[in-house]
Amino acid sequence: MQKGKVRLQENRERLSVCSKLCYAVGGAPYQITGCALGFFLQIYLLDVAQLDPFYASIILFVGRAWDAITDPMVGFFISKTSWTRFGRLMPWIIFSTPFAVISYFLIWFVPDISRGQVMWYLVFYCIFQTLVTCFHVPYSALTMFISREQSERDSATAYRMTVEVLGTVLGTAIQGQIVGKVVTPCIESPIFIGKTNSSVAMEELNMTHDTGSLTDTRNAYMIAAGVIGGLYILCAVILSVGVREKRESSELQSDEPVSFFQGLKLVMNHGAYIKLIAGFLFTSLAFMLLEGNFALFCTYTLGFRNEFQNILLAIMLSATLTIPLWQWFLTRFGKKTAVYVGMSSAIPFLIMVAVLDSNLIITYIVAVAAGISVAAAFLLPWSMLPDVIDDFKLQHPNSHGHEAIFFSFYVFFTKFTSGVSLGISTLSLDFAGYQTRGCSQPSDVNFTLKMLVSAVPVTLILLGLLLFKLYPIDEEKRRKNKKALQDLREESNSSSESDNTELASIV
Repeated sequence: MQKGKVRLQENRERLSVCSKLCYAVGGAPYQITGCALGFFLQIYLLDVAQLDPFYASIILFVGRAWDAITDPMVGFFISKTSWTRFGRLMPWIIFSTPFAVISYFLIWFVPDISRGQVMWYLVFYCIFQTLVTCFHVPYSALTMFISREQSERDSATAYRMTVEVLGTVLGTAIQGQIVGKVVTPCIESPIFIGKTNSSVAMEELNMTHDTGSLTDTRNAYMIAAGVIGGLYILCAVILSVGVREKRESSELQSDEPVSFFQGLKLVMNHGAYIKLIAGFLFTSLAFMLLEGNFALFCTYTLGFRNEFQNILLAIMLSATLTIPLWQWFLTRFGKKTAVYVGMSSAIPFLIMVAVLDSNLIITYIVAVAAGISVAAAFLLPWSMLPDVIDDFKLQHPNSHGHEAIFFSFYVFFTKFTSGVSLGISTLSLDFAGYQTRGCSQPSDVNFTLKMLVSAVPVTLILLGLLLFKLYPIDEEKRRKNKKALQDLREESNSSSESDNTELASIV
């Protein structure tokens, strides 16, 4: 009889393929816009908006740092949000969408003002990051509200990661192919003047002969932004219509919920969580540095000015196709093993692209290999965070409603450090003598780009893998936690049924 009840409960908790797909589609907007900004914003600010590298570094750093700060802020406000008939998380997703799309479009618009361009990009970049956080933090926490079954959450996460990586393909393809059809004019210069930034001197020596082409390039960026904005709205509609937020899934029926700051203290004292985010902090930084500088590396260091968008597309296609492989691998061999294999597989290829002479075929091989590791970097953090939350629930069974804190602070640490690293990397290009709109760059700039896409990411990956040795939740402990949680739920259900029977007899 008891087994029949358990089986019936498991069947009720199963998610349909349609529900998983609708849930997964909701992850695309963040990845489409994030990929377009990550791969193209730096080169757009430098060569299209024609900002000085110093100001571009400020925009990139402040935007990412502000994005990081908004994650725990939104997590706090979500924890204070009352349940509605649409749920507690879904209203945030619905109402932030139209404003996010408008601010995203304005990031890719070059205002016709001689002064104030830096403030324009800084303000709209920060506004967009705030609004997309109001979408993504509740969406990330939604994982815990769609089912109580870890296997169903893992399956939904695999669907989500596949669609998210597909979103990065779309972001790369839409932005890259539309912008790539227009040749961005550059300034020819036979010599480089010293090691300082000589963009002004180059402008005086070599006036561009094709201002019309620069206007076409700016229009291409706006067209790409319009297409991506339309996809953002479509995905938000599919998510809100096709997914039902289940209040009972995360068991938030506590009469006296713990305050946000008490919950934050509990979360930050949970050892497994700290060790997990510390490991992924370094590995995520490695891939973010690669993402932020790869377009410049392909354009100037490798000399593939007309091919870089196709190389980026190869990375994302490879990542998309290998997500199912990593889902099978972590199920078969465990999540910690998947981390070691997935992250380390990129190291030899990152070294190869920096050491060998420029070769288009080798570059595509490296792109495909890097995509395999990108897939692991996408899937594993979101697959392992629910395990940490389950472990936390067992240690603090009376403390509920902290799912958003777990997800938002993981994203906070990752984004803040990525903002620092991206700002420093852009600033280092300025110190190396980056030539705004130059057809080629000084040797110091090329060397700096090699370091930013090879030596530094490899070092960060190795540090991350060392930290993962300390992560305590292996497959054996994960199975024990799952069984213990199932026993607690059965005990809770039995207690609830007993209370209902007593109440009925009294009535």
